[in-house]
Amino acid sequence: MHRFLSVGLWLAAVAISVASAPAAEVRYEVHFPNLPGYVTVKCDFHMHTVFSDALVWPTVRVNELWRQGFDAMAITDHVEYQPHKKDVPTQHNRPYELAKGPADTHDMLLIRGAEITRDTPPGHFNALFLKDIAPLDTKEFLDAVKQANEQGAFVFWNHIGWQGPEKGRWMDVHTTLHRNKWFQGMEVCNGDEYYPEAHKLCMEKGFTMLGNSDIHEPDLRKKSTSDDHRNMNLVFAKEKTAEAVHEALLAGRTAVWFNEQIIGRREYLEPLFYQCIEVLPPRAWPQKSGWLQIRNLCEADIHLERPGAWRPEKILLPARSTTLVRVAFGPKAKPAELKYTATNFLIAPGKALDVVLVVPKQ
Repeated sequence: MHRFLSVGLWLAAVAISVASAPAAEVRYEVHFPNLPGYVTVKCDFHMHTVFSDALVWPTVRVNELWRQGFDAMAITDHVEYQPHKKDVPTQHNRPYELAKGPADTHDMLLIRGAEITRDTPPGHFNALFLKDIAPLDTKEFLDAVKQANEQGAFVFWNHIGWQGPEKGRWMDVHTTLHRNKWFQGMEVCNGDEYYPEAHKLCMEKGFTMLGNSDIHEPDLRKKSTSDDHRNMNLVFAKEKTAEAVHEALLAGRTAVWFNEQIIGRREYLEPLFYQCIEVLPPRAWPQKSGWLQIRNLCEADIHLERPGAWRPEKILLPARSTTLVRVAFGPKAKPAELKYTATNFLIAPGKALDVVLVVPKQ
């Protein structure tokens, strides 16, 4: 009798345990294709927690990004600015330590980082791939940046326009940093802002282009969509490891998914576009017009425009879908190519990527 009672209690305990277990976590994958020879790693390198001036615990950031389809992240709490320190004592490395276990569980690359926060100018700078954040907590700005570089960090200049173009302009201190090779990248996008001047400086001086969320509040999005997503760095790494991401950032192999735009250098945006698009062969070669199926394999809507008489002038290819397009070829020979501009693939400030849609034969 006692044996049956014990079994019954055990079964009841199991039932209660199952009933009280949390619901399964769901990740909504974000698809941007790999480039030849590289893996596309989806990253956010600028965010905050209660250990500086934000509203969430470090582990929350891991859950947010995993759910929304990211692969890698860096918590970059301010070194100098900690308005919650009466409740959360200064422990510069603690956010990384708290997030590391959950990041490993979720197969997220967690990069140790921090934000060097001084008046603008000279501005705020993020340092990634640090071994120890504490040495950056020093009085002089240049000393803090030097300390980061002595640890082999990747350093980038944040949100240059957040206090207006005058305070965000290039100054002597930035020339000193650049001459010493103490920073290697710039945010061309931060939150909901795009900075053409930062984009231009990246083109002129060879800086790596970045776009990050700089998020402080909880992110309640369940998933990333073309019209509602956190800023995402597409890092073209040799493999999905922290070391490979570091190498790719130093080499400048990035693009930025910002709102409806993909921003980056032509050498990366061009192959990315052609990996995203597939034109299916028509059922029969048309005389003057015909129907084409065009697949968009990536998570972003793609906008195409073309001048001239051939139609259509504009094509919208929604994310991860197939679009049936009626194309007017003109009265002459059957064309194998359709020339368009991908207006939301930005290769320089105000300049979009010219592309060619090759119509395959049946």
